[in-house]
Amino acid sequence: MAARASRTLPRMHADRLLLGPGPSNPYPEVMEAFQRPVLGHLDPDFLVVLDEIGDRLRAVFKTENALTLPISGTGSAGMEACFVNLLEPGDTAIIGVNGVFGERMCDVAQRCGADVVRVDQPWGRAIDPQQLLDAHAQHPGARLVAVVHAETSTGVENEIAPLAVLQQTDTLLLVDTVTSLGGIPVEIDAWGVDAVYSGTQKCLGVPPGLAPLSFSARAVERVRSRPTPAQSWYLDLALLADYVGTARRYHHTAPISMLYALHAGLGVLLDEGLDAAHARHRHVGGLLQDALPALGFRPFAEERRLPELTSVWLPDGVDDAKVRGELRTRFSIEVGGGLGALAGKGWRIGLMGHSAREQSVVALLGALEALL
Repeated sequence: MAARASRTLPRMHADRLLLGPGPSNPYPEVMEAFQRPVLGHLDPDFLVVLDEIGDRLRAVFKTENALTLPISGTGSAGMEACFVNLLEPGDTAIIGVNGVFGERMCDVAQRCGADVVRVDQPWGRAIDPQQLLDAHAQHPGARLVAVVHAETSTGVENEIAPLAVLQQTDTLLLVDTVTSLGGIPVEIDAWGVDAVYSGTQKCLGVPPGLAPLSFSARAVERVRSRPTPAQSWYLDLALLADYVGTARRYHHTAPISMLYALHAGLGVLLDEGLDAAHARHRHVGGLLQDALPALGFRPFAEERRLPELTSVWLPDGVDDAKVRGELRTRFSIEVGGGLGALAGKGWRIGLMGHSAREQSVVALLGALEALL
């Protein structure tokens, strides 16, 4: 006898205040954009939206790069797209590592067959750009130098601007801006960044599903001139460029509704103004970081603390899973658990995008006062 399909609908859940390391709460204008009628991914009306997304991303990245587009996938897809397009077996990649996402860069580069030169700093400490430049001096033929701008696992910002001197070499500079774009200043052209990727679900205030990406002319030349195709067909930028460019060649079915959402989220950010958005994130992050010690929390990041992602040690005697669970069930607030040395002993609290509001700080602190 054939099994009957269950007619039980999934239980509806209450709205959450998302204060973890991502996703953040989307802007209302973003959720409204999901109501737009779906068009074909080659429909001329949709291609106008796609072109506007490219223009808006260039404004947010602060770049003139022609190849600036959203990759279909989360920030990790953006990361992989950069590595598989720029690296071939036997290439050398110098990678800064001071958290989970630097480690992940190493993993992906090794899967591309690259020889990885690690530049390590302890978790909670920033990477000195001179360390990366010294490693480059020892490996001047390196294909690329890669570093995470805002390390989501630790709440530490790594300085990028001094690495612009790599523009005087044949080595490309690759930067992860998944947690920084929209929250703190990002200056792709001024910093001499050749390849950059981000994610929608953090400070851009859009649900997860797309990875904004931008390649400089030098990086595009690398993609066009490499003797072998990229290891990934789906993420091959030589093919994707023909879809977002004037050729409009079919590659894959673009996620239309997610692109509408990104278009709206970028519009909200640009209407507010980048400087104002950065100031908002800095203000609310400061309010939280100033208040947490009174509740017994201690900062995990030792320097260059991000305003949009705060990492803290828990007060003595606090049960991580129990209190985070009560925050979720009693107050409908989500915060993130720690990774690495912070696992089970600390939290990562995000104030990003639409969630970066004073009322988010007030709600979290009030709930913590009731629970601790």
